[in-house]
Amino acid sequence: MKLLLILPKNERSYWGGVSKSGKAGFVRLNLPTIAALTPTDWDVEILDARVKPVDYDAKADLVGITGFTAEMPGAYEIADNFRKKGVKVVMGGVHASALPDEALQHADAVVIGEAELVWHKLLLDFKRGELKQKYKADKLCDMENMVIPRRNLLNREMYSGFYTLQATRGCPFNCDYCAVTAFFGQEFRTRPVDEVIEEIKGFGSKKFFFMDDNIVGRPKYAKELFQKLIPLKVIWGSQASITMAKDPELLNLYARSGGRYAFIGFESLSQKSLENLHKGWNSAKDYKEAIKKIQGAGINIIGSFVFGLDEDDSSVFKTTFDFIMETNMDAAQFHILTPLPGTVTYSLLEKEGRIIDRDWARYHTGEVVFQPKGMTVKELQNGYYWIFRNTYTIKNILKRSLRSPNGIIYRIAANLSYRKKALKMPDVTL
Repeated sequence: MKLLLILPKNERSYWGGVSKSGKAGFVRLNLPTIAALTPTDWDVEILDARVKPVDYDAKADLVGITGFTAEMPGAYEIADNFRKKGVKVVMGGVHASALPDEALQHADAVVIGEAELVWHKLLLDFKRGELKQKYKADKLCDMENMVIPRRNLLNREMYSGFYTLQATRGCPFNCDYCAVTAFFGQEFRTRPVDEVIEEIKGFGSKKFFFMDDNIVGRPKYAKELFQKLIPLKVIWGSQASITMAKDPELLNLYARSGGRYAFIGFESLSQKSLENLHKGWNSAKDYKEAIKKIQGAGINIIGSFVFGLDEDDSSVFKTTFDFIMETNMDAAQFHILTPLPGTVTYSLLEKEGRIIDRDWARYHTGEVVFQPKGMTVKELQNGYYWIFRNTYTIKNILKRSLRSPNGIIYRIAANLSYRKKALKMPDVTL
């Protein structure tokens, strides 16, 4: 039997698109993992709609689709077109898990949460003609002896970051705006270190990216993992919390093991805003010192900031920009607060009647879809454009990139990549 797995695309977003060279960004692990979970009597194909158009005449007995919230309009269109041809469709992922009844308007079945414990049951039910509408595991999956994603089903040339993997799932923190704990749970789970190392040894590259939401979420585990990475002489990056700056041993091992960069969620320079988000363990007053320690260890920082929080007014953009330039932050990502379904932020803004747009295609953190408190919708949107474009002028890229000769190639490459996105945005003034 033929299983066609599809990743849809979002036409509006600056993120997750395709470059002029025809490449998407990092490989997402969801569909290659589903493929690996599928019994060998199935013929499995993965189609990434970001890099290849969907052929609705393609032979398929079952179609599986997943996507982020911003990709769901495209996902629903794909699902509807296949169902019109009589093909059964199953959906999964963060959005479908948060709003399964919505997804079922376009699909025959929905996987809610992690698929590992229910995928075989779904396929058996399908073969018997007994497909149910909802499949949800009664517990979180064990991360021991996990399947290795079937990367052989992907075209390596289509991605700028082909080798990705997971060592942990979940996050020990529970920030209001984040969909991670809503999907993976607040319990922080880890794979056996030796299994992670064996997967890495199977890569055809010394460069890879951990897709973990917080690779240092359990310091003892992270230290063991980093120790065993050192002999491999690899280069990697991941998301990490700024709390690692408080642990010199952890910081040293991160760098020695090949960790050249870290995506760190600063989110806000306001401690009150951080506490309102239940991210009060981030200490805004200690940010500058933490940045010095992390950069001093040889790790490049890609900082993440969120705008539109209730404590924010229109001055937040200039304040944040000055902070980035003063600290010579290596690169930065900016996001407009977005009430993703399944999050606390969504529930709060929904209750307050402040969600003003239900077009999921706009929920990519680059457009305003809610009514902010401290500024107008236009001020929030224009401030987002302004800080992106100003952070990535050639002059400002050079100032930050030249802070040290070590790692300068990585910094310039990352900044030029972000600059391409920034130049697609309107040139506005505050």
